[in-house]
Amino acid sequence: MQTEPIYFPSLKSVKEAAKNLEGVAIETPLSKNINLSKQFKANILFKREDLQVVRSYKIRGAYNKMSFLSNDEKQRGVVCASAGNHAQGVALSCKLLQVKGTIFMPSPTPNQKISQVKMFGEDFIKVVIGGDTFDDASDAAKLECASKNKTFIHPFDDEKVIEGQATVGLEILNQTKEKIDYVFVPIGGGGLSSGLSSVFKYLSPETKIIGVEPEGAPSMQVSFKNNKNTLLKKIDAFVDGAAVKKVGDLNFNICKQNLSKIVSVPEGKICQTILDLYNKDAIVVEPAGALSVAVLDFFADEIKEKNVVCLISGSNNDITRTEEIKERALMYADLKHYFIIKFPQRAGALKEFVAEILGPNDDITHFEYTKKNNRANGSAVVGLELKSSQDLEPLIKRMKESNFFGDYLNDKQDLFQFLV
Repeated sequence: MQTEPIYFPSLKSVKEAAKNLEGVAIETPLSKNINLSKQFKANILFKREDLQVVRSYKIRGAYNKMSFLSNDEKQRGVVCASAGNHAQGVALSCKLLQVKGTIFMPSPTPNQKISQVKMFGEDFIKVVIGGDTFDDASDAAKLECASKNKTFIHPFDDEKVIEGQATVGLEILNQTKEKIDYVFVPIGGGGLSSGLSSVFKYLSPETKIIGVEPEGAPSMQVSFKNNKNTLLKKIDAFVDGAAVKKVGDLNFNICKQNLSKIVSVPEGKICQTILDLYNKDAIVVEPAGALSVAVLDFFADEIKEKNVVCLISGSNNDITRTEEIKERALMYADLKHYFIIKFPQRAGALKEFVAEILGPNDDITHFEYTKKNNRANGSAVVGLELKSSQDLEPLIKRMKESNFFGDYLNDKQDLFQFLV
């Protein structure tokens, strides 16, 4: 039985895409990050795709794909599904190419991204919100295509999209004369990682390309382990720009050949990286945009004295998510903890808890209590912020010795989400 040859983007096609994108996608800076370079004793460079006009690299693939549509396809219109960044790329491409488009976005998409899509597309696009994940939105978009004979602009599993994203790799290699030892690239569906890694395979094969996924959506990593493209049953959609249940088939086949390694990063660590980049470097990134920086700690020994590129993929972050980002960062650092506390139903119980159980630096950040009649104890959900993670065990010990301890919620996600 003859197998179909695996698609692999040619260097010629990537250079054609770069030519095609002139005047549409800017050549983003490749700049040294002084703080991280000192911290890791390495030359850490940021490829700032967050500075594109749509604030992510997605304009490259979307515009390259749509510019190859026939006049008939353009007249019938296009459809896409996206959690935000691809949608913005398609929306701007619709306006530039004068093509009508319908964009399906999952319900958890930040409002900021939805507003940006409408702003870039103006009267050329219609936004439809629905479904819990990108995959739900994608299914709805494909039904729209089938029923109305429109062209689906896939966010990653498409040759012309991959070739457009690959132009990031060309730029990086043109922007530095130094040998690049490592490139850390975020993975959602795999369009960027498959395109960029192909260029490096041609022009800098000794460079190690490391793919980075959120721990709650490790679709490429699981596919690598299974040696086949695998659909995940459940994902954490927090890192919305990289949370897909299944990577593209084309992308999987290319990445399987090109990537040196795939690593997943906990969402809490991603959140801490977002805060660090803002506080130390005044760089605003979305969760997916922080992936390539959040992973550096895992490679601290390997990258010493090396030239390292971190792909900052996007900055479409909604300010309303700031409190959740802080919360996840504190929980990851073992500084924010939630408990069910059993309060004896007598005067002075709360005062005793605050004065004798809590440490001098412990701060109550959440308190939810309902008094129940004819009960010896009343339970409250209490959130505490500690100054040091080492304060946790002594705190729990004091709670148990005084019979205040009911349960610890941080490691019980279903119960935590229900109560907090």
